[in-house]
Amino acid sequence: MWRYGVAVWCLVLGAACIAQAQGTQADYDRAAGLAELYQGKVLNAKPTLAWHPNGLQFIYRQQLPDKKSIYYQIDVPKGTRTEAFDHERLAAELSQLLKKPIEAQRLPITEVEPGNDSALLYFRIEGERWQYDRYQGKFKKQPTTFQPGLRPPFTRSRRESPDGTWRLIVRNFNVVLVDQKSKVEVPLTKDGTAEVPYIEQFYWSPNSKKVMLQRVKPAQEHKVYLIESSPRDQVQPKLHDMNYLKPGDTLAQPTLVLVDLLTKQSITLANKHFPNPYSLTQMNWAKDSSRFTFLYNQRGHQALHWLAADADTGFVQPIIRETSATFIDYAAKFFLHPVEGRQQAIWMSERDGWNHLYLYDTKTMEVKKQLTQGPWVVRKVVKTDDANQQLWFTCGGFYAEQDPYQLHLGRINYDGSGLTILTASDAHHITELSPTNEYFVDSASRVDVPTITEVRSARDGKLLMEVEKADITALRAAGWQPPERFVANARDGRTNIYGLIHRPSNFSPTKRYPVIEYIYAGPQDAFVPKDFRPYYRLQSMADLGFIVVQMDGMGTSNRSKAFHDVCWKNLGDAGFPDRIAWIKAAAARYPYMDLSRVGIYGGSAGGQNTLRGMLMYPDFYRVGVADCGCHDNRMDKIWWNELWMSWPIGPHYAEQSNVTQAHRLQGKLLLTVGELDRNVDPASTMQVVNALIKANKDFDMIVVPGGGHGVGESPYMARRRQDYFVRHLLGVEPRGR
Repeated sequence: MWRYGVAVWCLVLGAACIAQAQGTQADYDRAAGLAELYQGKVLNAKPTLAWHPNGLQFIYRQQLPDKKSIYYQIDVPKGTRTEAFDHERLAAELSQLLKKPIEAQRLPITEVEPGNDSALLYFRIEGERWQYDRYQGKFKKQPTTFQPGLRPPFTRSRRESPDGTWRLIVRNFNVVLVDQKSKVEVPLTKDGTAEVPYIEQFYWSPNSKKVMLQRVKPAQEHKVYLIESSPRDQVQPKLHDMNYLKPGDTLAQPTLVLVDLLTKQSITLANKHFPNPYSLTQMNWAKDSSRFTFLYNQRGHQALHWLAADADTGFVQPIIRETSATFIDYAAKFFLHPVEGRQQAIWMSERDGWNHLYLYDTKTMEVKKQLTQGPWVVRKVVKTDDANQQLWFTCGGFYAEQDPYQLHLGRINYDGSGLTILTASDAHHITELSPTNEYFVDSASRVDVPTITEVRSARDGKLLMEVEKADITALRAAGWQPPERFVANARDGRTNIYGLIHRPSNFSPTKRYPVIEYIYAGPQDAFVPKDFRPYYRLQSMADLGFIVVQMDGMGTSNRSKAFHDVCWKNLGDAGFPDRIAWIKAAAARYPYMDLSRVGIYGGSAGGQNTLRGMLMYPDFYRVGVADCGCHDNRMDKIWWNELWMSWPIGPHYAEQSNVTQAHRLQGKLLLTVGELDRNVDPASTMQVVNALIKANKDFDMIVVPGGGHGVGESPYMARRRQDYFVRHLLGVEPRGR
């Protein structure tokens, strides 16, 4: 009866009782030790593979307890697993080579790669590369730059002509042609000036008869100044500056000039089809030197066109036109592949509402076939095989009953036939194709399911053999529990929002827990983990006595175009109506989640989101810690902000600024920023501070001397963030502070 009375009394007192059981020094100690506690307690979670060039065998390292390991070779056609070499013999040879004892199952190898000769292996040992003949047991030291199997990159812009006859230089803002043998110089251009010079980017036709030049009016200079208050090498502060273009700034204005090397005549390309470039990229000549192609990304990111200039006339016409009423996500959803030997190209587009692949006829400039379609998305083209007219891609959402963010591997023919999704299990699949495209290695896992690594057929996905299954016995013994996957409806009442719930390791359903949301709502991706990990940083926060949640709301990527479009001219939305609905749904299922005490934190875009949530939803988010936030999109980098907030700058930029809305602050806010942040202008945070002061609002702030972007994740700042939530959500003064 006495115990029952105490329990009732605790429920009555609420937070006062909880304060005695959460946020204690023991909680801090446990939270701080989680990463180390779980380290090394998972074996074979993600085996690193090294394929033989023939695509039939690969070598991988099997982890054993006590930090031991064995290297195996898998022969896929034979279905066999054998030791990749004689470990005892190699250890003995390394002992002599390094002049110290080496154990057979503790080899100091950090890289292994099979050579073209089946006898040869290439190791990196103590920072140096060695060739090893596994049959003869001989080592041969390799040059430090040696990397087996890699070729030097092909440079499209080059000074010398492909046939070696000519060389180009820029002198006095103009281009000069130099005969490589006679050294005779001939001016190719005369219209370059200091204001609009030619630049050293030369695109030679394969037959060396023509070259495409660029005359560019530079972008405006926009200096951002940073003060380093406490430099290591002197007492006085240092002033740093960097050129940092922001939304609305004047961009570089390129002009393309086609020059005939035989006649020395030039043609300035008419810019009718590329009048307002954000960028001109993908500069390429056709193999027969008949035309020059390039990609035009229109400023405002609502048009993306692949254009071609005739090599004789300079006439420019579009091959592929892509337009959008909102934005084209050129940064993450772009793919262009001209098919070798055919007048065809594969193009990625969201034009039907989902990210898919299209086959174009580059002669008629029309779509021949939509290769993939349906209420799912292509995430990435992994490999193209022009000889066999097929490609492999990763996708999400193909299986309606699964989490749509989980990756699967698919294959399809260039004519749209033969669509095959090669992975099926309800998991996140990290895959790697063999060099010959016959097989692939599949590492499948979820946050709550350890990794299984298998070899499968790249033709039909058939299982050929299991490589490894992650062993989490020691991890479980250490008290590890996975986060819970949780799904709830978005603001529209029908779209699923996917997220995770992290509970304290000493969780008790009889207690009441404040809720903290970790947020990053950047539209460039989705951010909730999908694969297995032994340690999640959010768990350390949870172990102080919180329920910590993370989800991807509307406006983030990797779902439908409509889902993504919520962010357009609307970064202030940050998916909050979906996030709040999700948290409320979780609390309805789990009454121990106390929604009268909700906190939020994040960095960069997450810092912007954190403060926005507190300003626009003060009755829900009571405490926030915002690190290095891009609080006003007019103050941040040009590409990221113009892509989502559009161009030219309109009134929506000001409306969604945390600066203009700072007067709304009601809860407890900690702002943090590094004084040398070169990613997000630190003045963005200081302008919020200025607005808060003018509005007579209380807040807390830490400026870190010498700190850069993401300083909130440093040990000191992470601890201060923990303390802030413990004080203001648990009502406890952090122990030992």
